[in-house]
Amino acid sequence: MSGRGRLALCAFAATLMAAASMLPLVEPAGWILQAAFLLAVQSGTGALVRRAPVPRVLVVAAQALVTLVLLTVVFARQQAMAGLLPGPEAVQRLSHLLTSGAEDVGRYAAPAPVTDGIRLMLIGGVLLVGLAVDALAVTFRSAAPAGLPLLALYSVAAGLSGGGADWLWFLLAAGGYLLLLLAEGRDRLSQWGRVFSGAATRTPGGPALGAALAGGRPTAPVRTGRRIGALALGVALVVPAALPALEGGMLFGTGTGSAGKGGGGTISAVNPLVSLQDNLNQPENRQVMSYRTNSGAPQDFYLRILALDQFNGSEWRPSTRRLKDVPKRLPAPAGLGPDVAVTEVTSNISASRSYQQTYLPLPYPATEVGIDGRWRYEPEGRTLVGDRGETTRGAQYRVSSLLVEPTAEQLAAAGPAPAELRREYTRVPGSLPKIVEETADRVTQGAANDYERAVKLQDYFASNGGFSYNTSVNSGTGSSAITRFLKEKQGFCVHFSFTMAAMARTLGIPARVAVGFTPGTGQPDGSVSVGLRDAHAWPELYFEGVGWTRFEPTPTRGTTPPYTQQNVPTGDTDMPALPEKGASAAPSTAPSVPDGCPAQMRKQGECGSSAAPGVTPPTDSGTPTGTVVGVALLAVVVLALPLLPLLWRLRARRRRLSLSDGRTPVRDRIAPAPTGQGTSGTHRGRGIEPGPPGYVTAGTLAAWQEITDTAWDHGIEPDDSRTPRKAADRVVRLGQLDPDAAAAVHRVAGAVEQVLYAPEPRVSTGLAEDVSTVRAGLRASAGRMTRIRAVVAPRSAVRVIWAAADRWAVFTDRCTALWGRVRWAGWPRRPSRQQG
Repeated sequence: MSGRGRLALCAFAATLMAAASMLPLVEPAGWILQAAFLLAVQSGTGALVRRAPVPRVLVVAAQALVTLVLLTVVFARQQAMAGLLPGPEAVQRLSHLLTSGAEDVGRYAAPAPVTDGIRLMLIGGVLLVGLAVDALAVTFRSAAPAGLPLLALYSVAAGLSGGGADWLWFLLAAGGYLLLLLAEGRDRLSQWGRVFSGAATRTPGGPALGAALAGGRPTAPVRTGRRIGALALGVALVVPAALPALEGGMLFGTGTGSAGKGGGGTISAVNPLVSLQDNLNQPENRQVMSYRTNSGAPQDFYLRILALDQFNGSEWRPSTRRLKDVPKRLPAPAGLGPDVAVTEVTSNISASRSYQQTYLPLPYPATEVGIDGRWRYEPEGRTLVGDRGETTRGAQYRVSSLLVEPTAEQLAAAGPAPAELRREYTRVPGSLPKIVEETADRVTQGAANDYERAVKLQDYFASNGGFSYNTSVNSGTGSSAITRFLKEKQGFCVHFSFTMAAMARTLGIPARVAVGFTPGTGQPDGSVSVGLRDAHAWPELYFEGVGWTRFEPTPTRGTTPPYTQQNVPTGDTDMPALPEKGASAAPSTAPSVPDGCPAQMRKQGECGSSAAPGVTPPTDSGTPTGTVVGVALLAVVVLALPLLPLLWRLRARRRRLSLSDGRTPVRDRIAPAPTGQGTSGTHRGRGIEPGPPGYVTAGTLAAWQEITDTAWDHGIEPDDSRTPRKAADRVVRLGQLDPDAAAAVHRVAGAVEQVLYAPEPRVSTGLAEDVSTVRAGLRASAGRMTRIRAVVAPRSAVRVIWAAADRWAVFTDRCTALWGRVRWAGWPRRPSRQQG
């Protein structure tokens, strides 16, 4: 491979190694495979264009154009011209995704879900850094400045992870940069001529047989560069750790990120959807907050964090809205009329120090909040958001809120919502499958108004639709997840709430999804404890005159609102019936366990009381067949990868022995040595190139190459400065061969000299037996670990990489020749480095 080709390969590897530092930021990590493929196409484009005599700026421009086309095909294919070229609509789509991705980065904590916007930012960033590294290190031959974009890529990852980036990712990124520097140093060194190791001595007039078969690697400078790089990297790691003034830096800093499952630390997720499923599956219901309230209906005391009101087909998300200062008393709730009975209640809430959330949990609708710290108010969702890093960690606050108690008649008689609100909260994406709207129409058939439709939707999920609660299913909030949920009828609160909200929107009912906590569990001292497994999501539907109204479609979770139950008497009085004071009005110290509660949920304490009868227990259909097959294939690949060198070595040995057994004389042309080098010309991994042209027997060369590789596998590296006879002496001496094996080595070496220099080459016999004798001798004199490594991880397997590089060089040479035929007339040739 040429020096420029090596640099291009190292630039690709260095970029990918630095990009690996972004892996802990998002889940799942499949995006990096797509980024690697697109980066390979980008690097290949540069390598191909550089073969032509074009200005360097055009090489970078060509790569940039290909990068734009690749991003268009992947992220905006439907808007692109002919599905390929980036037109105005495609550029607008990419711009929209970047804006959406920037919002997601600010909304989610690591590890965040890979939304389309975040995926574009990740892959696009990797490609831009790859373009900069390739341009600096390969096109302009200056690898040192290429470390700046690599450092920027790692710095972004370390910054987004709160300064707590794992040292392994730093080592990986730094190793990629050192690899790039070594490749450039070797390329510069090679321009001064061949470099020999200290132990090598050249025999005048002798062919460089060892170099021909081993590849002629100048080992001394490379090893020195590795030692210097390792020393520099060690200093970079040890010195900051030893200096107290550098604590909290990019490498060793510790942030307030989320702790692992079931561990200590803090719970930090800006959007609680990121960790909601993990919280529901926690083995311990760790307390995140506690409160005391004078509410007469504690079963309806939901603590609401925020509302998700945008549905783009791939996820539900909160809108980006302007924040205001927190007023002393919050405005009246939107849509709440004077005829609806309300009761103002007061609650004192205390968040634990392990709960770190940007949004403040509040009962809905809150009217007054007393809390210290920097908080801002978002009017549409009636939420409080921490400003400049303010979180709920250890917060203690007092909240006044309204207990809204509408009647079924008031909800049924609700008028149409305002046009602007209806237009915003009934919007559904075009990608929403028809089955969602069709199911909603079928379930609500016969309903006279929006209220009856909403109740029918709630009952369909909670009681009579055959759905079951299961926290072990795959999470998801997009159209495909909703379709899968309607088909499999298993899920947890995310699936129930998002699907009901989407169905309500298809029916023209304004809907959004609220995320927060269910009322929790009462304690003997009169307080109520809210734990991780109380995390919940529920739909809110808008009715004019009542406002945003809670519904509960998730079975066995929370409580069904009284205004949606059939047995609640309505219309007899002007005021709704208040809950009776007694044991039922106070929080229970232990939730009741329904008879049909599954064992797994009973063990986790998930089985609370529910007013929805006939809940179908979850059923386990087993692991899907596709998952089993995929895992099996992945296991086969993982197990087979370490065996590839062993398999290649066995195949190469069998092929060479079949050539050298004397029964199949195959004659290959041996090309003349390069001009000015006499008999020292070499061709890595391709055999021998002697001075005089002619024909030789391939079997003899195959036998010698097998002996060379066998010795290499046992720790005797090929020496490119020795004749066959001297190389044989070296193998005998270093391998400590017995007389029989030594004689076999010399016989094969003599056969090689005979076919190289004799006027009429003869086919030698018995070479296969000599090779086997030498191999047995090397194994007998080697230690156990050397023998194991020679079989499991043979050093000579590196020839596979060299062969692939040679084929790539042949391909690029052909492309260069083709380009020379169609090149524009008068295009100036770029001078080579040797010409200045």
